[in-house]
Amino acid sequence: MIPLGSWILWLLFLSAAGNLVYRLFRKQQRKGKRKAKYMSAYKNQKIERLSHDQLKRMEHGSFEFFSEETAEFQDLILENLKNETAPLTFNNSLDIFTDGNRKFDALLADIRSAENHVHLQYYIFKNDEIGRRLIDLLIEKALEGVKVLILYDDVGSKKLPKEAFEGLFKAGGKAVALLPSKLLKSNPRIYYRYHRKIVVIDGHISYIGGFNVGNEYVGKSAEFGYWRDTHLRIQGNAVHSLQHRFLLDWNRASKKHSVKYDDAYFPSSIPVDGIAMQTISSGPDSSFEQIKNGFLKMIDLAKSSILIQTPYIIPDDAFLEALRKAAFRGVDVRVMIPIKSDHPFVDAASLSFTRELMAAGIIIYQYSNGFLHAKTIIVDSKVFSVGSANMDIRSFSLNYEANVFVYDREMAKKMVGIFLADAELSKMLTIEAFRNRSLIDHIKERVARLMAPIL
Repeated sequence: MIPLGSWILWLLFLSAAGNLVYRLFRKQQRKGKRKAKYMSAYKNQKIERLSHDQLKRMEHGSFEFFSEETAEFQDLILENLKNETAPLTFNNSLDIFTDGNRKFDALLADIRSAENHVHLQYYIFKNDEIGRRLIDLLIEKALEGVKVLILYDDVGSKKLPKEAFEGLFKAGGKAVALLPSKLLKSNPRIYYRYHRKIVVIDGHISYIGGFNVGNEYVGKSAEFGYWRDTHLRIQGNAVHSLQHRFLLDWNRASKKHSVKYDDAYFPSSIPVDGIAMQTISSGPDSSFEQIKNGFLKMIDLAKSSILIQTPYIIPDDAFLEALRKAAFRGVDVRVMIPIKSDHPFVDAASLSFTRELMAAGIIIYQYSNGFLHAKTIIVDSKVFSVGSANMDIRSFSLNYEANVFVYDREMAKKMVGIFLADAELSKMLTIEAFRNRSLIDHIKERVARLMAPIL
């Protein structure tokens, strides 16, 4: 058994070494990605003009708000418009999935109906049962003449064999790894990664949320058991923003098969439910932390409640202070995390922050019915965000992420109902429980806290 003192020194060494690697690669990655951004062959002037026009009209007070929620949260909408090509769209409909089987059943059905193109981007893509079902269907569609493009993160999908897409390539489809790296595959949490999960089908339907592609996401994992996540199926003009994001990422990753603007990628949308939305992306190629700034504005505007679900709660100082200030001014703040995450060391870091949050009067739940991987924030039962970004420093600053911000009271109430149902399957953390933790647990939390910037 390793002596406690040696264990602590080893962890401190890892912390220092990790920070050094992070600093060394940070500058190189930002510079390279910025250059790639301007070399892109694809440009959507319609979305850029619409965002610019909305921004100017909001700044001059001439913007027409079509719902109570958009008028009330116009500061958030303006914040998002300033930081990203994220026009506000009003003609959208949403389906919410919290179960992987239902999400993949819907996704596969939509792909079967595809006529023009299927674009997929996932952080993790596995060559297991659910992965093969998806690939085999994409091969069928490619043979029918549907254009199939797949993006996957090289480190997140490190177990994906090279031959996984051979059949797709022969059928005319294409798949490209994002940020390929042999050096850092042994430690996927030390480098910039593409963490986005985006699917666009025929420019009419899109998916975004927390589910990746693998058997564990449909509950077929002895380690995790039931996988509780949140994913959205979207129809309406918001699909165009997700298509825009995908094509930018595709051109950054694919040197041989870059795409140019095509009207077929952005067909006219049939008016649907009238839900207002914005799509926000962020990453180390930008000087802004767009998604985090959106979260901070939501928290600042909250009047009655803030409900958060995240697999990891490792916030930076600004996010931590925003939550505490909200609680101090009387807002009901509740945070739900899994009772056990997929990264044990991250568990310790999360617990070190939950102690501070509880001290401010924030309620902390630990989801106990499997593994909670959802990334959601709901404010005042009126506005919410769902996407790939966790409430941690890595998602705020190091990863490429994508989230949607939804301004709709009825859909927000559905999200609140989901949160409250999950709370029934959770246990509430208490200060007394922390006091009864062992000395070794306290030490783990403190050391993990030191490594928070790279976890």
